[in-house]
Amino acid sequence: MNILVIGSGGREHCMVWKISKSPLVEKIYAAPGNAGIAEIAECVDINISKNNFDSLIKLVEDKGIDLTVVGPEAPLVDGIVDYFDLKGYKIFGPNRQAAAMEGSKVFAKELLQKYGIPTPDGIIFKKENYEEARDYIEKRSSFPVVIKADGLAAGKGVVIADDKNQAIEAIKDCFIRNRFGSSGDRIIIEDFLSGYEVSVLCLSDGKKIIPMAPAQDYKRIFDNDRGKNTGGMGSYSPVPMVENQTYRQILNEIIFPTGTAMVRENIKYKGILYAGILIIEEKPYLLEYNCRFGDPETQVVLPRLKDDLVPLLLECAEGNLIGKKLDWDEDKCVCVIAASEGYPESSSGGDIIKGLDYFKDSDDIIIFHAGTKKENGSVVTNGGRVLGVVSKAGSFKEVREKVYSAMDKIKFRGIQYRKDIALKAERSD
Repeated sequence: MNILVIGSGGREHCMVWKISKSPLVEKIYAAPGNAGIAEIAECVDINISKNNFDSLIKLVEDKGIDLTVVGPEAPLVDGIVDYFDLKGYKIFGPNRQAAAMEGSKVFAKELLQKYGIPTPDGIIFKKENYEEARDYIEKRSSFPVVIKADGLAAGKGVVIADDKNQAIEAIKDCFIRNRFGSSGDRIIIEDFLSGYEVSVLCLSDGKKIIPMAPAQDYKRIFDNDRGKNTGGMGSYSPVPMVENQTYRQILNEIIFPTGTAMVRENIKYKGILYAGILIIEEKPYLLEYNCRFGDPETQVVLPRLKDDLVPLLLECAEGNLIGKKLDWDEDKCVCVIAASEGYPESSSGGDIIKGLDYFKDSDDIIIFHAGTKKENGSVVTNGGRVLGVVSKAGSFKEVREKVYSAMDKIKFRGIQYRKDIALKAERSD
């Protein structure tokens, strides 16, 4: 069969890499892809915005695509699955209604509150109620507080405000300065809870849910969780802190009740349901849902998955997920992200990346490309997060040594990466 993967990041490279290992697959296409994806798939330079879905349909028709797999959230929130369904083509991902679990934090919060699913307390404010939101902050006695823009905001719509001034500035960004456009027309002001986070990606066919192995990512740009939030600077799996009992609580108190809630609300969720969980004294709370594979969590989850991914994607798309237990490699997996100069405020492009040839034929180190492209025969930077360096080993100490040894060989102007990815996990070995 022929498969099309939509997207251009490290997550999509990892998905293409895993799909390429399936004996069911003849050829993989990617739109638009990147320099790394181009080594194992045919990349087609197509804009994946909602105004260009017809071009993707034409590609599906011309290339005889049997299944389309959507990587990023924006096309899902824009209704690409609805469009493909209307045209009669098979696609993996939630439809527009279901993708609102990520596309609208207000929608998700109201659903969680309605069904009593554990989540931080929060109040919803509309743009026309700016003064009310400001007064609420002025009268609030406890900080930090979390300000969340309702819609998609390129990973920049959530602010943890340490004091009143920061909170008011965050509200102004949404309601007064229109920094996020219509995505900021509604906000949630949410209690800040302190604990540790874990990501759980789940396969869903609209009726049943199969959870995958937990992962943990690192959102801050600098070591020891300092600096600004990013799309993710690294990840690891499994998560030693999440013991079996806690994992069961996550499933039984959050994941499975959410599946039941969506069925009762007549929301047919097919695709990946990605839960961002906060754990406080072994009690889990749902911070947010995303409607797609996580990035960079996917880069440490899929390498540990022993099962063929393609039948699972097909079963979800067809609404017929076989309720089996997934088979996982016992090895530890770590991903360290190399970012470009200026990230996350800006990004640098056109800088030659050196050192990739060291790992061209390696079975031990996997380089997942994100912000890269080919230019004059060289691989160059083309975005904020540039590469994800991944490996597996029997212990976190061993795998960290392998990954960071590989990082020493990769060079480009202004490269920045964290040195503490999975360090806490290593201490648990």
